[in-house]
Amino acid sequence: MAEQDGSLALLLGASRGLGLGLAREYLRRGWRVIATLRDEAADAERPDGLAALGREAGGRLEIVRADINEPADVAALQARVSGRALDLLFVVAGISDGAAARIDTVSTERFGEIMLTNALSPLRAIEALAPAVRRPHGVIAAMSSGLGSVANNTTGGWEVYRASKAALDTLMRSFAARHEGDEVAILVVAPGWVRTDMGGPTAPLDIATSAHGMADMIALRQGGRGAVFVDYRNQEVSW
Repeated sequence: MAEQDGSLALLLGASRGLGLGLAREYLRRGWRVIATLRDEAADAERPDGLAALGREAGGRLEIVRADINEPADVAALQARVSGRALDLLFVVAGISDGAAARIDTVSTERFGEIMLTNALSPLRAIEALAPAVRRPHGVIAAMSSGLGSVANNTTGGWEVYRASKAALDTLMRSFAARHEGDEVAILVVAPGWVRTDMGGPTAPLDIATSAHGMADMIALRQGGRGAVFVDYRNQEVSW
């Protein structure tokens, strides 16, 4: 994935936070980017949203309204990229109820919504869109979290979010096992603790630093095989 070569990235969930930061980073590197968002009207009102970024991108940013929880939206996106070679497919979208959300207090409906958005829908989207990823040097990635590591969970907290990201990690490993021998790198990504709406204002990393690190890591992981849980510094994370 050489820089400045017109490589193509599809970023699902790029209207704000890390998704928007990744869109900005890949455009800075000379890539073409397809970025999805759920609410075009809300984005258009933001001075730093995708629409504003698109005006600076010289035609290299394609903005698509899509909700990964809606099968029809995923199918439309699949049709849109048919016949195009993606160098990177990265599902970034995710939600959280925060550190205090607990299994004994979360409603069944909210638990299901978080699991749907953070685990089931990303894998359904990856299943649908993976055929468009370039072989042998393409990359399929899903945004997880260090909190999704079962081995490293010694402090508790973030119970619902942790559970959803651990589920995502397991499903990504299952996807890799079913696609053993496929010439594509499969990455489960921990972006670090970042100052986003989810990470909060006291997080040590800014969005630009995390996005730059993730893009560098993805370039280095190109050509790999199997599922790898890895952070923005290119350090592997315990499952």
